[in-house]
Amino acid sequence: MIDTDELTRRNAGFADGGAYASLGLPPSGSLQVIGCVDPRVDPSDVLGLELGEAAVIRNVGGRVTPAALRTLGMLSKVAQAQAGGSGRRVIHYAVMHHTDWGITDLVAFPERLADYFEVPAADLDAKAVTDPVAAVQVDVEILKQRTQAGAFVSGLVYDVATGLIDVVVPTAQVEG
Repeated sequence: MIDTDELTRRNAGFADGGAYASLGLPPSGSLQVIGCVDPRVDPSDVLGLELGEAAVIRNVGGRVTPAALRTLGMLSKVAQAQAGGSGRRVIHYAVMHHTDWGITDLVAFPERLADYFEVPAADLDAKAVTDPVAAVQVDVEILKQRTQAGAFVSGLVYDVATGLIDVVVPTAQVEG
């Protein structure tokens, strides 16, 4: 078990590096990644992101749920506040699912999944819970419908066996 003493020791090593000192809010780049909470799939590590370079949202399955959309909306407002309310930054939303996907284990609990997606259980098939490639396509389409024109959206599937990502939906600009 990792206890607070171990966490404190690790944090001291992090703090000694000083990489955090000049970071600002919002991220230095325009990337916002939606990924899974699976400990094998840390989007920052998998995608080679530096601390402060991107906003990373993680949830079960890395899905674009109503809660994830609310979080993205809040991040947009934080960015506007940080910019003094002036203009909008062009954002690239990247959805990243993965192979050996634990969310498939939840198929046996349709009421939980329906609640998670905030849809009737009869509509769960449209969420493609058993296929990460199809699910990326579903989630990217949701983002295209729910984000502002000019934003960019892409979809990836990370292979936990090889460590590589497959581009399922190449980066494309959302049209108005």
